[in-house]
Amino acid sequence: MERDQDSRHHVVIVGAGFGGLEAAKALGKADNVRVTVVDRYNHHLFQPLLYQVATSVLNTADISAPIRSVLHSRNTEVLLAEAKSVDARRKVLVVEGGEIAYDSLVVATGATHSYFKHPEWAQVAPGLKTLEDAVRIRERILTAFEAAEREPDPVRQREWMTFVIIGAGPTGVELAGALAYMTRHSLPKDFRNIDTRQARVVLLEGLPRVLSAYPEELSEAARRDLEKLHVEVRTGALVTAIDEAGVTFGDEHIATRTVLWGAGVAASPLVRSLEVPLDRAGRVQVTPQLTAPGLDDVYVIGDVAAATQDGKPVPGIAPAAMQMGRHVAKTLRDRLANKPLRPFRYHDKGSFAVIGRGYAVGVLYDKWRMKGLPAWCVWAGVHIAYLIGFRNRLFVMLNWGYTFFTQGGRNMRLITNNVSKRMPALRAPRQAPALPPPARPELPPSQPASAH
Repeated sequence: MERDQDSRHHVVIVGAGFGGLEAAKALGKADNVRVTVVDRYNHHLFQPLLYQVATSVLNTADISAPIRSVLHSRNTEVLLAEAKSVDARRKVLVVEGGEIAYDSLVVATGATHSYFKHPEWAQVAPGLKTLEDAVRIRERILTAFEAAEREPDPVRQREWMTFVIIGAGPTGVELAGALAYMTRHSLPKDFRNIDTRQARVVLLEGLPRVLSAYPEELSEAARRDLEKLHVEVRTGALVTAIDEAGVTFGDEHIATRTVLWGAGVAASPLVRSLEVPLDRAGRVQVTPQLTAPGLDDVYVIGDVAAATQDGKPVPGIAPAAMQMGRHVAKTLRDRLANKPLRPFRYHDKGSFAVIGRGYAVGVLYDKWRMKGLPAWCVWAGVHIAYLIGFRNRLFVMLNWGYTFFTQGGRNMRLITNNVSKRMPALRAPRQAPALPPPARPELPPSQPASAH
């Protein structure tokens, strides 16, 4: 690895999520800075709407945008690479196939799934973090109904039509509500041998209530809305086993072929290479300037940062990550200009969780508690505003309007892999009753020959 001869301050940003993209856009206006954005995918992903791809409401292109189409500044370079580790002593980022030297590093690699010391559960209970995850979950859901359609055994058919979602945070609640709505409004006309309205959607939560981060009255409103959509909500249900046969919690076992994970998250493992203090979720306990302790040239933002404000943790949501990204960009510019640095302050504009068509709960500006249709309208407006690109905003808005008024949806119910080998045996064909053998024609009695 050789150091670049460019005299500009080189900022390397790892991850083009909400925080990383905002930092790159803000630094793109600085003449004395050179920016390199590193990501293992070539697109920015609007993660809050992943569940709608998983439940066939939106297409993958509706919630994503190529990184290169967003970052056009002349001082910004985009590299498709997977970061492996950080050598803070040498000030290099180690990626697959080489190293990248930096003057300042911004780590914004986001979170991954946490299965609470049960990594084997990942094979049977996929989580929802990437477009690949969403397409895989969509395939599992649609394959389950295809299998139920041709399953001759009613017990196994019931297993195919039972869906268990583990974790009643925003992801689990939104996924359960969308799946229940899909089974009762989008799918019934598509099948002949099954009634998809009889599908069973079960939401399991280990804590005493759903959406535990929200006020109790909103949590209870969300539970009532889920039950209106025919979701079975089970709180205080600590899962002890997951396998191909189903889910076990306490003394109960639910037989199912489809388990989806929305319970735990952990910080990207890249931050472990920084060798700084981490919290229980693997996040860096950052300073007020959002730097890693003891590393003034390494900034950590988004889901990999454990930031606190007034004794409370800063929530791991998109608006917080975006504010962190803009703050880091300003801090870098101020540092290069020898200006005093200010600590990060998070401005809470609120958070919302949608349960289904016209059902949502949320808190606006930490003051107003909302639920029902008003909350759903605010949620929809905020998400459309945060989407990148006019095309995405227009397509999502039109699709939501069509879905809201028709209780249907666009034809995104696609299984892109060949799953025919996983299908159960066909139903035995109905045997038509055997026909009696044709009667032999009766011959007229023989007549004696005439005498001549």
